[in-house]
Amino acid sequence: MDIKSCIKESFSVIGKEGSTNDGDGFIQKLWEDANIHYNEIEALAKSDDKGNPVGFWGAMSDFSRTFKPWENGLTKGLYLAGVEVKDGTEAPQGWAKWTIPSQEYLYVKADSEDILTSMLNYLEEHGLKLAGAINDFLCPEENGQLYMFFPIRRL
Repeated sequence: MDIKSCIKESFSVIGKEGSTNDGDGFIQKLWEDANIHYNEIEALAKSDDKGNPVGFWGAMSDFSRTFKPWENGLTKGLYLAGVEVKDGTEAPQGWAKWTIPSQEYLYVKADSEDILTSMLNYLEEHGLKLAGAINDFLCPEENGQLYMFFPIRRL
């Protein structure tokens, strides 16, 4: 497990929002909905110097919408399947916008089914606690490689 760290300034994501209250498979359904209707927000996506989106986020928050970790043992919370957007962008009708606070993260490739458990164990072993909700990041530059971002400090 190759753990890296970074500081990410506050950023915004526009996407399709749901919660664990929506039942099993809700995250997959959100991504399907976001992908089918992506053309509605494509022009809003923050892009790199080649015009490609900088990233797609599976952003998470507790039910208070304060970006704390999911509740009840990380089993209950909100999820936003979307794309990082330019600052000041408004969400079109039918879409939600979240602005994730500036945080320091540890992040890893999500390349095994036990990555969540492994990272939570790592945090505990090193005296670290989640400072916010875990986020998924799909990196377009790396052919859609999925990463998990674990916030360890709010800035």
